[in-house]
Amino acid sequence: MIDRAAYVDASEVKKFPVIFVMVMGAFVAILNQTLMNVALPVMMVDLDMTANAAQSLTTIFMLVNGILIPVTAFFMEKYSTRKLFLTAMSLFALGTLICGISYSFPMLLAGRVVQASGAGIMMPLLMNVILSLFTIEKRGTAMGYIGLAMMFAPAIGPTLSGLIVQSYSWRVLFFIVLPIVIIDIILAYFLLKNVTKLSNPKVDFKSIILSTFAFGGLLYGFSSAGEQGWDSAQTLIPLGIGAIVMVFFVTRQLRLKVPMLEFRVFKYSMFSLTTIISVVITMSMFAAMILIPIYLQNIRGFSPLESGLLLLPGALISAFMSPFTGALFDRIGARPLALVGLGITAVTTYLFAGLTDETGYYYMMFVYSARMVGISMIMMPIMTAGLNQLPRRLYSHGTAMANTLRQMAGSIGTAFLVTVMSSQAAKHVSDFMPSTGTPTQEQMAVIERLATIEGINDSFMVATVFAVIGFILSFFIKRTKPVEEDEEYNREMSSKSKSKMHMNQKTKAKTLE
Repeated sequence: MIDRAAYVDASEVKKFPVIFVMVMGAFVAILNQTLMNVALPVMMVDLDMTANAAQSLTTIFMLVNGILIPVTAFFMEKYSTRKLFLTAMSLFALGTLICGISYSFPMLLAGRVVQASGAGIMMPLLMNVILSLFTIEKRGTAMGYIGLAMMFAPAIGPTLSGLIVQSYSWRVLFFIVLPIVIIDIILAYFLLKNVTKLSNPKVDFKSIILSTFAFGGLLYGFSSAGEQGWDSAQTLIPLGIGAIVMVFFVTRQLRLKVPMLEFRVFKYSMFSLTTIISVVITMSMFAAMILIPIYLQNIRGFSPLESGLLLLPGALISAFMSPFTGALFDRIGARPLALVGLGITAVTTYLFAGLTDETGYYYMMFVYSARMVGISMIMMPIMTAGLNQLPRRLYSHGTAMANTLRQMAGSIGTAFLVTVMSSQAAKHVSDFMPSTGTPTQEQMAVIERLATIEGINDSFMVATVFAVIGFILSFFIKRTKPVEEDEEYNREMSSKSKSKMHMNQKTKAKTLE
C-alpha cells in the first residue's frame, strides 16, 4: 500500500479528523467482539458446533490479539500511521466478510483470525497517535474519546445483538459492522496523516517467535483455567511453556540494542505504578462483566436481552462521562480522579458481594451504573498519567506494553474470578445441606443455586480487594513530564556520537602514520 504523504508535524495536522477516523476503527473492533458473545448460542445451533468450538471463536480472537499487540511497537516504528491503519482496517474488513458468509465452523474460525490480526493493531496505534499529536496538557481530553469508544461499544453491543438475533440471522451482525469498516477505510485514505516518527528497525524473527509462544501460551493457559480448572493439562502445559519462553523473550529484549518490545519502560516509576494499578483495576472490572450475566441468566432466569438491558445504562453513562473525565484529568491530574473513582468502584463492588436469590433487578441496575461511573474516572486517566512520563522515543513501546498487560490482566482476572466462584460454590453446598436425611432432587437444585450465589458473592469480595489495592496505590500517583528524560537521552546519544567520532579520528590518525 503506497503512502500519499510523508511524516507531518503535529502542529500542522487537523487533529479532529485523524482522531475521529481512528476512534471509529477502534469502536467497530470492540463492537464486533461484544456482538459475538451474545450470538454464540444461536451460531452453535446453525453451524452444528459444540460448546468448546463456539468458545474457541472468542478464545482465538483474544489469542491473536494478545500475540499481535506486543509486536505493534515494532510495526509502529517500521510503518507509517496511514499504511498501518489502512492495513489493519482492511484485514478487519476481510475477516468480517469471511465471518458473514461462513457456512462452516473452520471458515468462521479463519474469519475470526483475520479479524483479530487487524483489530490487535488498532488500540496501541490509536494511543500512540494521540501521544504524538497532543501535548501533555491536552492528552487527557483526547484519551477520553478513546474511553468513549471503549465504553460505548460494549454498552450497545449485547442489547443490539440480542435484538438482532431474536429476529434475524446472526450473519446480520457482521453485515452491520462491514459497511462501517468500509466507510472508515475510505475516510482514512483521505483524512489520515502520518503523525508518528519512524526509526525503521530491523525485523527480529527470533523475538517475534518467542513473543508468540510466550504471550500466546500464557493467554491460552489462563483462558483455559476458567473452564478446565487450574490443575488440568490444558491449563498447566500452555502456562508452563509461556512462562519459560517469556524468560527467554525478556532476556533477549534486554540484550538487544533495538528491542522489539522495550521492557526498559518500567524504569520510569510512574509508568510502572500506573500499569500495576491498571492491571488490578482490569481484574476487578471483569468481575461484574462475567459474574452479573451468570447470576441473572443462570440463577434468576433472565433472558440475555434483559441481562444486556440491566448493564446498558451504566455502560452508556460511563461512555459519555469519558471525555469529561479526560478534560478533568488535564486540569487536576490523575490522582484525585483515581481516588474518587476507585473509592466508588470498591464500595459498589462490595455491594455486589451481598446478592441473594431475591435481589431487585433495578437495585442491581443502579449499583452497576454507579460502579461504571467510578470505572470511567479510572481507566484512561491512569493509563495516560503513566504514558505521559515516557520520552517520545518510547511511546510505541509504552502503548504496546500497557495494552499487552491489560489483555493479560483480563484473561487472568476472568480465570481467577470464575475459579473462585466455582470452588467456593462447591464448598458452600455443605452449608445449605439439611442436618438430617438426604435432600430430594428439587431440594438439591435449590441448594446448588444458593451455593452458586454465595460463590458469586465470594468472587465479588475478591474483586473488592483488588479495587482497594488499586485505591491505596493511587495515593502515590504524581504528575510527571518526559522533558528531562528526553534531554538525558539526547545528551547520552550526543556523548556516544562524540565518542565514536573521537575513536574514528584516532583510527584515521594511526592509518596515516
